[in-house]
Amino acid sequence: MTESDPPLQVERPSDGVVVLRLNRPAQLNAMTVDLVDALHTELDALASDTRCRVVVLTGAGRGFCAGLDLGGFGVVPGTEDLGAVQTTLAVQTRIASLVQKIRRLPQVFVAAVNGAAAGGGLALVLACDVRIAAAPAVFAVSFIRVGFSGCDIGTSWLLPRIVGAGRAHELMLTGRRFDADEALRIGMLADVVAPEELSARVDAAVADLLAAPPMSLALTKRGMWLALETTSLDTAIEMENRQQVLTASTADQVEAMAAFVEKRPPAYRNR
Repeated sequence: MTESDPPLQVERPSDGVVVLRLNRPAQLNAMTVDLVDALHTELDALASDTRCRVVVLTGAGRGFCAGLDLGGFGVVPGTEDLGAVQTTLAVQTRIASLVQKIRRLPQVFVAAVNGAAAGGGLALVLACDVRIAAAPAVFAVSFIRVGFSGCDIGTSWLLPRIVGAGRAHELMLTGRRFDADEALRIGMLADVVAPEELSARVDAAVADLLAAPPMSLALTKRGMWLALETTSLDTAIEMENRQQVLTASTADQVEAMAAFVEKRPPAYRNR
């Protein structure tokens, strides 16, 4: 990679799929202002991209994302004349809002974890809806190991809900590294495969996701995360009832049923 290479590669390997590849391999794809801004730009574009249904988030080289670049993040545009506290808050907000955008977008995000994911890199993994890793991948909350709080970039909310509070609290308090096998065992990952099999395994997951009607897929993502925030079973069921009525009223639901009965691939039109 040269200095002219973009910090984020955007690929469109097939209809309905976008790949966002963090592209600072020499730095294990550590976050700088340029990389974070590039991610924001692409996430903003996805908000109005009705053709894209699945996004794969991965890293170039041997790392997924090592978190904040300790060699220097850079300056968030517009904060040049602010005080130290204000500029630090701007950096914090700029990075953390990536997780919020991923959660709010209708597309399903698949984390293809090709290597180390630490700190903010782990937060990006947790923000994704489906998480698949290569066997050599390692993870760490990390923040507490460099003098910050172990609660950062949404990790204190996401990790306990994905793996359970007891294990999440231990990982946040210690900042210890844990490998892909442990991440699979505690429920953080959906699957772990050999490095040479990661691409094919992710492709298979994407194909499974694209088998669902577009609206059904988007509403399921929204509903499953909202269910983690609801206060009661009754509230969740009321939301589910409305999602079912909405999807039952679409032409794609009729097509999905017909394709299932006729044992053929569906042809969705997002109608």
